[in-house]
Amino acid sequence: QGGSVKTGKMPEGEKMRQCKQEEQQQQKEEEREGLIEFYGSYQELFQFFCSNTTIHGAIRLVCSKKNKMKTAFWSVLFFLTFGLMYWQFGILYREYFSYPVNLNLNLNSDRLTFPAVTLCTLNPYRYSAIRKKLDELDQITHQTLLDLYDYNMSLARSDWASLSARKRSSRSLLHHVQRHPLRRQKRDNFVNLPENSPSVDKNDWKIGFVLCSENNKHCFHQAYSSGVDAVREWYSFHYINILAQVPDAKALDESDFENFIYSCRFNEATCDKANYTHFHHPLYGNCYTFNDNSSSLWTSSLPGINNGLSLVVRTEQNDFIPLLSTVTGARVMVHDQNEPAFMDDGGFNVRPGIETSISMRKEMTVRLGGSYSDCTEDGSDVPVQNLYSSRYTEQVCIRSCFQLNMVERCGCAYYFYPLPAGAEYCDYTKHIAWGYCYYKLLAEFKADVLGCFHKCRKPCKMTEYQLSAGYSRWPSAVSEDWVFYILSQQNKYNITSKRNGVAKVNIFFEEWNYKTNGESPAFTVVTLLSQLGNQWSLWFGSSVLSVMELAELILDFIAITFILAFRWFRSRQQLPPPGPPPNSHANTAFQDEAPSLGTPHRFTVEAVVTTLPSYNSLEPRGQSRDGEVGHE
Repeated sequence: QGGSVKTGKMPEGEKMRQCKQEEQQQQKEEEREGLIEFYGSYQELFQFFCSNTTIHGAIRLVCSKKNKMKTAFWSVLFFLTFGLMYWQFGILYREYFSYPVNLNLNLNSDRLTFPAVTLCTLNPYRYSAIRKKLDELDQITHQTLLDLYDYNMSLARSDWASLSARKRSSRSLLHHVQRHPLRRQKRDNFVNLPENSPSVDKNDWKIGFVLCSENNKHCFHQAYSSGVDAVREWYSFHYINILAQVPDAKALDESDFENFIYSCRFNEATCDKANYTHFHHPLYGNCYTFNDNSSSLWTSSLPGINNGLSLVVRTEQNDFIPLLSTVTGARVMVHDQNEPAFMDDGGFNVRPGIETSISMRKEMTVRLGGSYSDCTEDGSDVPVQNLYSSRYTEQVCIRSCFQLNMVERCGCAYYFYPLPAGAEYCDYTKHIAWGYCYYKLLAEFKADVLGCFHKCRKPCKMTEYQLSAGYSRWPSAVSEDWVFYILSQQNKYNITSKRNGVAKVNIFFEEWNYKTNGESPAFTVVTLLSQLGNQWSLWFGSSVLSVMELAELILDFIAITFILAFRWFRSRQQLPPPGPPPNSHANTAFQDEAPSLGTPHRFTVEAVVTTLPSYNSLEPRGQSRDGEVGHE
């Protein structure tokens, strides 16, 4: 009690001001730390998200955390709703990537360019370059029909008179014909039957011919249920070989336009030679294509029968080959310019003694390319070389594909299709077994083994003509005498059969309106976003900003995952060694407590500030204490 300690007293106002400064400094430090601090756990992240997001239903996961049943119910409902929404999203994405299209139908009215019209005689011509060999083939066919059917085919007297003189020259042709004989086929086996065999039931056999490989080890039996078809196909096969032996194709170019076309008018004006082109077809004879000149195309001024193409054609056939063509009349096809006339596909026959009126309606089809359809713009992306001197069409591609496979497999080209560069047409004097190879390849082609139907795609733009025909007798019984008389005087040709001698063809536009079938995308990006927004609003009633909140949640989740993984990895690196090092007993406690160099440590300093009591509050206590002392 001899010493005393003096304590300085600080004014109360200054103490309060100092406390406020310390609190403000602490708040600034906390705010400064808040710019870089992050969620400490997944629980904090999801709790903050559910408490502050604008997505409906998420707040229920936090508000009902004291009731585990409600929390479980809202959790299941929330995630179930999310699953249903994304299931709908998957349906929308699948529909979008299927690239559906809408079909747009437009009716246009305008003056129309008249299409190209091809007309064939249906009369394979006996060209002078091959007349002798055709006569020889007819002699062999006569004997074949006599053996198989006991039918004596009538031949011209000139053929019979020259038969003995041509025996030597026909040995070569006879050798090749005997290599591909026409035989009877009973059920599944080919049998050689004696001539005029009475024991054979003619209703129980078929006719066909045999095609063998070069070494005769493999044979192909081409059989037909109809004897007419078999004879015609067999004769056509040898006829093609004869045509292929002609070195110059111009030798077969014997146009006889005036003797086939009696009258030609378009828009009441007479046609001339500048309005048609000529080509030869092996089966349909001489063919003439009108309005194929792209420099001066016809245009229909008005629709109707009087404003189209009107033709009077000869259908009487005096020089036709009876074993090759079994019909009489003419064959007509309407097609677009710069497209070849495939008479087998789109043509139709005109009957003799009949006026055929053909009305047309134009129809254009425009397809979307790219991902929306498997069409091609110009065929440049199709892996098939175009052998035709025309624009790309699907039929052009298919025939070119077959011809290229024919050249590759058989070593020669089929006569009906264009000749590839460096190839030659098939001829059994040079290619003995080409017939066997051709029919085997044709069977594979029809079964799509060659893949031509998959390689050749439809063009994105194509023009078609819908045809409808009407028929009436022409000329009538009352007018046929003067009509035939004038035609015979005009063309210097005497018509022997008035009923089958001529035919008339009228081709015209039914109306100026033409239809355009177009395609447009049915599901665009705008449509997809609209549908996705509708689904999001349906299931959660939120907006685009809600989607951003969800994206922020995903990014925060990824960031927390990386931070926790990084901390775990650093903690694994900072683990102490398993035992203390030798000669370090004295510093063991210090080493355990001392931090490693270069490793930052966090120190937490807690300051407890207690407000001192005022002077007035201390005075009574001092008085009581003095009283107690005095009492003592």
